[in-house]
Amino acid sequence: MSGIVDIVIEDDRWVAFGLTALAERAVASALAGVGLGAAGFSVVLMGCDDARIAELNADFRGKPQPTNVLSWPSEERAAEEVGGVPDLPEAGDEDDPCELGDIAIAFETCAREAEEQGKPMAEHVTHLIIHGLLHCLGYDHVEEADAAVMEGLEVRILASMGLSDPYS
Repeated sequence: MSGIVDIVIEDDRWVAFGLTALAERAVASALAGVGLGAAGFSVVLMGCDDARIAELNADFRGKPQPTNVLSWPSEERAAEEVGGVPDLPEAGDEDDPCELGDIAIAFETCAREAEEQGKPMAEHVTHLIIHGLLHCLGYDHVEEADAAVMEGLEVRILASMGLSDPYS
């Protein structure tokens, strides 16, 4: 593995897109945004297509349709109270980094959403990787107060990267 993101490419369009470099930057920015350094952490990111993510969505969420991003935290890290901040993990070391979890992202859905929203696909994918990583860190958006915390963090992390607010 090179860097903090272990990339698994199931759809070659992600290679041409430059997913590896984009993901490394997004994950490092997200970790910095929550006050963690990139050293000592790892996450697996799978770049797939709509058919594959629909299978995963059906298997894990009972929703047999494509979605933009899915995440599987390596452990439960949710905040103890609604609107709270999750307990963040401690970094491992270079030989044994703290595994944060797995993220899958679907090419066609991301491309379609970016076009519908009138934004560059790279900007949309960056947001979705940050979103997925925050789920791996225990953030959620089911409850309104939790969504406010998570979305506020996403906006700040994206702004630190020079990217616009995806919720405006």
